[in-house]
Amino acid sequence: MSDTTQAPFTARDGLNLALYDWPLPSRVRPRAVVLIVHGLGEHAWRYNDVAHRLNEWGFFVRAYDQRGHGDSGGAPGVLPDDDALLDDLYEMVDDTRRHIAEPWSCPLILLGHSMGGLVSATFVQRGMARVDGLVLSSPALDAGLSGFKRWLIGLMMRLSPDSTLGNGLDATKISHDPAVVQAYQRDRRVHDRISARLARFIDDNGPVVRAAAARWSVPTLLMFAGDDRLVNPAGSAAFASAAPAPMVVSRRFDGLYHEIFNERDNAAVFDTLRQWLDRRAPAPV
Repeated sequence: MSDTTQAPFTARDGLNLALYDWPLPSRVRPRAVVLIVHGLGEHAWRYNDVAHRLNEWGFFVRAYDQRGHGDSGGAPGVLPDDDALLDDLYEMVDDTRRHIAEPWSCPLILLGHSMGGLVSATFVQRGMARVDGLVLSSPALDAGLSGFKRWLIGLMMRLSPDSTLGNGLDATKISHDPAVVQAYQRDRRVHDRISARLARFIDDNGPVVRAAAARWSVPTLLMFAGDDRLVNPAGSAAFASAAPAPMVVSRRFDGLYHEIFNERDNAAVFDTLRQWLDRRAPAPV
């Protein structure tokens, strides 16, 4: 397996986004390119183990730190405009298709976790660019905000939309594995900041994606944690029940916390992912 590479990617507004590639060995044709979109407050390198697993299965993997996250530019948790994360993803998809997927004549599949799942699903729902498949991991389709938090977001949007507060996520509920929790808590690239504009983006777009489920037209694998304490799993369940069964395959993992790939008992999660990928991008015979 080739070494992971990191390079800056300059977005349309001049901001540098940290970009990571996990390529296959030279001259090995990938089954598909998987572009990973991480969640709130974290960064792409936390998906190193997932990327290596995908490499083992024959997939080229790419990921990036979203603006205001990880080693990318931008104030932590702050968006310059409502659709900044979607526009960043558009640029990543366009670059990945032109420089990797098209030269290798292989599919491009998005894999989004939590907030990254919402960004990816919103990107697909709006039809911003063609992707050949979508994997959603505990997507933030229902942020579960209280009426008071929505009032506070509205007030901050009027007074100071770029001011940030703690995101309120309980790190002890990301995984049952104490080592995962400890690593998260000690990770200098993890932060707990969220601006009013980012909070509104999450709260507004979850219901829009759920409402579009019945018309979903991109092959999708939805995997979500049954014991999720960070986003409301009812959002994923509602999307799954409304979506056309041939187009959206869903599985709820009862007893798992939010980061299903980082749970101690994650064999079924990876098995489900591999089986779906085998159907979307069959291995060469």
